Amino acid sequence: MAFSLPDVYTQFRKSVESQSRVRKSFTLPDTLQPLPPGIEEGQVPTLADLGLKAVTEDPRSVMPFVGGESVALDRLNHYLWQTDCVSTYKETRNGLVGSDYSTKFSVWLANGCISPRHIYWEIKRYESQRVSNQSTYWVIFELLWRDYFRFVALKYGKKLFYEGGIQGKTVPWKQDKQMLKAWTDGRTGVPFVDANMREMAATGFMSNRGRQNVASFLTKDLKLDWRMGAEWFESQLIDHDVCSNYGNWLYSAGIGNDPREDRKFNMVKQGLDYDSEGEYVRLWVPELEKVSSGAVHTVWTISPAILAKAEVSLGESYPNPIVVAPEWNRHMGKTKVI
Repeated sequence: MAFSLPDVYTQFRKSVESQSRVRKSFTLPDTLQPLPPGIEEGQVPTLADLGLKAVTEDPRSVMPFVGGESVALDRLNHYLWQTDCVSTYKETRNGLVGSDYSTKFSVWLANGCISPRHIYWEIKRYESQRVSNQSTYWVIFELLWRDYFRFVALKYGKKLFYEGGIQGKTVPWKQDKQMLKAWTDGRTGVPFVDANMREMAATGFMSNRGRQNVASFLTKDLKLDWRMGAEWFESQLIDHDVCSNYGNWLYSAGIGNDPREDRKFNMVKQGLDYDSEGEYVRLWVPELEKVSSGAVHTVWTISPAILAKAEVSLGESYPNPIVVAPEWNRHMGKTKVI
């Protein structure tokens, strides 16, 4: 099947939706057989038992991520039945602050704590008992993307990791370690990028909106080798999934499954669209916490007098932007420092 896979997701989705069905989840028994004689249950080793340091949770994290099937099922129950958040998912999924703007299922899916099939059927049950709308459908839509990237990996194999991607394009990627470090450290001088990168470094999680933006910034604004970004994500994300991570990076770099050429995000517009008052940036870039309103997204355009009042010294307390894309100018000056 994989080798007849369309290279455009929409074609795959339409084919799946019209011609396939999702098998029911297995019904678990109420009780399990006892362990064979001589085998003890034992205890799951702690991090200390394994010689590792305990993880310190950052209080700014969108939510506490704890492993295990029970926690995963609790999260599913919370997002569907307790809060009805699933019914507004499509409208809120691009949020940046808080636990319920998106499902957060990816963490447990990536670690095998819950199956996509179980999520699918629970959503179907929710649709039959409460509401069926574009939001409930969109969670399934995203699960299909997850499946699609698995088939893409099966179809293209090692090409998923090649410089030219599955399209075999020749792109003059740069290998600038200084720029890469600025990006990984959240010190690019572009607040929306830096906030997202710092959140991932501190918590192991970043929103889908953030991931698309920082990937676009690395590949289209800095023109750095996409593989360096993919490898950094692999080292940081607690929901890392090889197929989805590399598939999405190829998509962002324009060498994967994307029918649109030269797809590029405008960092200033994206920041203003999804963090209009700068709440998210100030949360993760404390050097800018006294810069009011959405003007924080273009801090390099603020007058020296106002920056001094906000205790910001560009090039010292916070870096100057390592790049300013020409298209950003259309969105500068749309907000004022209050």
